[in-house]
Amino acid sequence: MPMGHTATAEAGSGGLTATEHRLANGLRVVLSEDHLTPVAAVCLWYDVGSRHEVKGRTGLAHLFEHLMFQGSASVPGNGHFELVQGAGGSLNGTTSFERTNYFETMPTHQLELALWLEADRMGSLLAALDEESMENQRDVVKNERRQRYDNVPYGTAFEKLTALAYPEGHPYHHTPIGSMADLDAASLEDARTFFRTYYAPNNAVLSVVGDIDPEQTLAWVEKYFGSIPSHDGKQPPRDGSLPEVIGRELREEITEEVPARALMAAYRLPHDGTRECDAADVALTVLGGGESSRLHNRLVRRDQTAVAAGFGMLRLAGAPSLGWLDVKTSGGVEVPAIEAAVDEELARFAAEGPTAEEMERAQAQLEREWLDRLSTVAGRADELCRFAVLFGDPQLALTAVQRVLSVTAEEVQAVAAARLRPDNRAVLVYEPLAGSDGSEATDATEATDENEGAEQ
Repeated sequence: MPMGHTATAEAGSGGLTATEHRLANGLRVVLSEDHLTPVAAVCLWYDVGSRHEVKGRTGLAHLFEHLMFQGSASVPGNGHFELVQGAGGSLNGTTSFERTNYFETMPTHQLELALWLEADRMGSLLAALDEESMENQRDVVKNERRQRYDNVPYGTAFEKLTALAYPEGHPYHHTPIGSMADLDAASLEDARTFFRTYYAPNNAVLSVVGDIDPEQTLAWVEKYFGSIPSHDGKQPPRDGSLPEVIGRELREEITEEVPARALMAAYRLPHDGTRECDAADVALTVLGGGESSRLHNRLVRRDQTAVAAGFGMLRLAGAPSLGWLDVKTSGGVEVPAIEAAVDEELARFAAEGPTAEEMERAQAQLEREWLDRLSTVAGRADELCRFAVLFGDPQLALTAVQRVLSVTAEEVQAVAAARLRPDNRAVLVYEPLAGSDGSEATDATEATDENEGAEQ
């Protein structure tokens, strides 16, 4: 039987607990009981994302996420979706720079089914992987790229800013969606090698959260996952470290069919898992996290030069995080006017820091977001996997908010002064094509985990 330890509620965890176990084949298992509703969430994180890809094969991690829904030895075709949804559950998968995850939320009495399904494709996907499924999902991913990136206003902005912020050859230089050329170049043997290398139990963390019997759940995990062999061929990702500051402004101007002029920028910020990263998160929340933020008040309410202004954060553990600025202009307002106002607000913030009221509001906002994530069984399962894969300790998920709440105004001011400056950003300026009045705009987009969901 697997080894484990007893749950203890840590200070600041809100009474939430989790137990950790490890199978003989290396699979890490995290269990968290919650009997509030008769549902259970299964979340499986594989320690592989786009940062593990090599030049010429970008997008392979995301393509493989789709292939995982194309059948396995015991579940042909679209059977994974059909079985879960037929049992009253929901499911999906996503890919990011740093991981690929798969998840189901099931009625409690159907938990065993979800565990069996995940184990079946971890252990036997290669039995069903063929040229037909490869071509089918290659076309799906290419169409996803067209619909979500290439053929929508500002769709390639994140991809362009990432390429600017992380230099050529850096493991985060490309985004998980990959390029059309590389998707075309991926072969069936590439996919098989990828699976053998990364889809092994010793490269994964499984969390099960909700209305569960831990002893029975662990017995099912051992029954279905325990015989899957480990694999030791994985190479560590390439080094993602970079200087703290870019050293100069990197800029690209784009003329496209967009509804409004836009200013977007990516600032290089501290790595996730550090106190400085938490301070940066508070700073961006004060500056651009919602309608009470400084940039919204200045640009949208006071000056009325923008219809949307936001500042979000993409937390990254293996490379500098990114602060993502997104401003859509109002009417015929020119971008230089917007940029001057943004720089003025950032300079004032660096010089004066946040007020006590701003600190309280920003930290309360981040606390609410944390509570929202942990209040659902699916959100808690995902957070437990995240901290286990990226930081080695799932228990950190239960106390993460306490670290954010302990950040001081002085720390927030310091990180803003050090990082939110013109020589530490990549900038995109969008100009509409001639004939567009630029009178419409979409909402500001906050930086996300750049997840790519499986589409069936």
